[in-house]
Amino acid sequence: MSTVPATAMPRASTGRREFVGWALAALAAGTRHASASTSPISDPVEDLYTTLLAAMKAGASANFDRRFEIIAPAVDRALDLTAILSMSVGLRWATLAADEQAALLAAFRRYTVSTYVVRFDSFSGQRFEVQSDTASSNPDQRILHTRIVPASGDPHAIDYLMHRSGETWKVVDVLLDGTISQVAIQRSDFRRILTDAGVSGLLASLNHKSANFAAGVS
Repeated sequence: MSTVPATAMPRASTGRREFVGWALAALAAGTRHASASTSPISDPVEDLYTTLLAAMKAGASANFDRRFEIIAPAVDRALDLTAILSMSVGLRWATLAADEQAALLAAFRRYTVSTYVVRFDSFSGQRFEVQSDTASSNPDQRILHTRIVPASGDPHAIDYLMHRSGETWKVVDVLLDGTISQVAIQRSDFRRILTDAGVSGLLASLNHKSANFAAGVS
């Protein structure tokens, strides 16, 4: 089992979305490992934690763009952003033109990395534990079990759904308390925007959020 401290999350919306945002932020900040054991399944997440620590240590001494440069490659290695985006968009993804998919993926990547940048700018002492992985119903998928242990209070279980492509494993979903799917929540948001404003509306929404993060507006 690996144990790493995590960081606190800025104030967000209430209810389930607040817990989702807090948990996703807290789960990613790695600083040290209690054990030297690694595996192809957990390595991408461990690498992400180490990179986030570098950005956290830089803190206010590095501006948003510099921390983005630090974090972005590790996000690319750990997360299958194309798979996450396509699942979040749903069946409509396959009907989009190639240029629409490319534009959405670029915007989604910037939004995802920007989210990490603004949430990992300091260290506050919580602990994040990488525990084990178990099989899922798909032989090319494993569930990486982790938990967030706050400085005080009860720990929260956070599971990564990892997917294998050749010899590489990447994150394709996050399950909070073992059941709350990040992709499912995101799909609900994206479906609403796509219904109301189409692809251009979703693209504008993602770009607007990223711009707010870069400007320091949460």
